[in-house]
Amino acid sequence: MLAHAENGGHYIRIICGDNKMYLWKKPDWPAFTWDEKRLTRLVAEVSREQGRLLGKMEALGFELRNEAHLQTLTEDVVKSSEIEGEKLEREQVRSSIARRMGMDAGGLVPADRNVEGVVELMLDATGNYADPLTEERLFAWHASLFPTGRSGMTRIRVGSWRDDSSGPMQVVSGPVGREKVHYEAPPAERLPDEMAKFLRWFEQPGDMDSLLIAGLAHLWFVTIHPFDDGNGRIARAIADMALARSEKTGQRFYSMSAQIRREHKSYYKTLERTQKDDLDITGWQEWFLNCLGRAIEGASQTLGMVLGKAHFWERFATEPLNERQINVLNRLLDGFEGKLTTSKWAKLAKCSQDTAYRDILDLIERGALQKDAAGGRSTSYSLVTK
Repeated sequence: MLAHAENGGHYIRIICGDNKMYLWKKPDWPAFTWDEKRLTRLVAEVSREQGRLLGKMEALGFELRNEAHLQTLTEDVVKSSEIEGEKLEREQVRSSIARRMGMDAGGLVPADRNVEGVVELMLDATGNYADPLTEERLFAWHASLFPTGRSGMTRIRVGSWRDDSSGPMQVVSGPVGREKVHYEAPPAERLPDEMAKFLRWFEQPGDMDSLLIAGLAHLWFVTIHPFDDGNGRIARAIADMALARSEKTGQRFYSMSAQIRREHKSYYKTLERTQKDDLDITGWQEWFLNCLGRAIEGASQTLGMVLGKAHFWERFATEPLNERQINVLNRLLDGFEGKLTTSKWAKLAKCSQDTAYRDILDLIERGALQKDAAGGRSTSYSLVTK
């Protein structure tokens, strides 16, 4: 039988007939269990690091906290889409978030409709974390991810549960004709009931630890796989929402999506193993907590970037720089990828190469830029950091 399948955000036709005993086929589904003793120490360690990070960020002050939040959300949106095989322009993402936060980020660029949709989803999930998660809210998130009603070239059901009109929903990999089925989701007729149970639990999880709620929410949602596409991104948004509830703040200072992207092989391996195992999900929760811990550790890089930017502008606060120079310097301070050349400056600043060269020479004289070692036609420049 031919079926519709999801693979990194794209759909292909595959041969069905997989009878594995997935989680949702277990008689006790969804009565998840885990070994409390095995997880207690890990939960305590990650909670402690979470608290320390929030304390550090609180000490930064309003403007620097907002800058760190902007950096983190930009990374989160870019990497969550990257996991699904979609590459978003970082500057478009950053500009979209900055505009919605009311920040003067300098050199804002227009964002594509699909970028605006992903940003809208993430800001709603984290900024409005206290609002109930409902069916209608999930439908709105899904519609924002697919404003054209298509995933790539394929038309999909948007803003509603999948209907399996082309066959069961399966997650597959491999070339056509030699596909490997990693997972088959519950049939479409079960989705209203399955999602109602999930949403009731998410709003009333009992006395479960908040970090374990985030881990279970991610697993449970992606196991139901209720949409034609976008399930991974929405699952990560729900986990971020749960983490925001645990911290009682919509500001994000670490990115789970960026960490999952770095560990995507172990992520998919652990997820597949869990979805084919029994309802004891200790292994999944352990993986999630360790990944979360590493994401929190990685926030030091964001903090360093934010502080470095603040110190840079303290040094040059009284310098009479033009708008082009300020905008391009901000792009460099926000993590510009690749080498800065005269032609790249001209493109970023929308000016001639002669003007770009004069801007660069002026900043070299002021001690803001330096010429890199390689010369000639490949001359590039970098920030002077102290």
